[in-house]
Amino acid sequence: MLERSLEVLTFIAAVGCGLVAGVFFAFSSFVMPALGRIPAPSGISAMQSINVVVINPSFMTAFMGTGALCLALLAGAWMWWGDLSGKLVLAGCLIYLVACIGVTMVFNVPLNDALTAVQADTAEAASLWSRYLREWTAWNHVRTVAPVLSLVLFVLALIRRAVA
Repeated sequence: MLERSLEVLTFIAAVGCGLVAGVFFAFSSFVMPALGRIPAPSGISAMQSINVVVINPSFMTAFMGTGALCLALLAGAWMWWGDLSGKLVLAGCLIYLVACIGVTMVFNVPLNDALTAVQADTAEAASLWSRYLREWTAWNHVRTVAPVLSLVLFVLALIRRAVA
């Protein structure tokens, strides 16, 4: 029963990683470039609004819920430690927690907080906006790759369990 539960949790974590990766991919590939093409006050105002609206049950469930699953799976990975699948789950969890959630909290959130604190139509905001676009997007690329890698590792772990 516990084995089956770990498999189900690993599958759900893989789906969560896919959802989160998709959101971050959208921001890296077209949302941020589009915001960078419009006048700074409009881009700033739009991003300030996005940063408020993104804190909603559907996104937070996918983002933080996947993190919570990863914490649970860290313990579960030890049950599979004798098999490669345990190591794959451990790696997937650590990558998600460090390079997705950790990067968000250490880099993206402080940048968002700085953007929130400025008036969109000031010289200070325009200067911040240029740096924000560059740095936030670079860290978002990391946040995009991390859940993709975690998803792949979780799927490989499940495949390994199925053929073992």
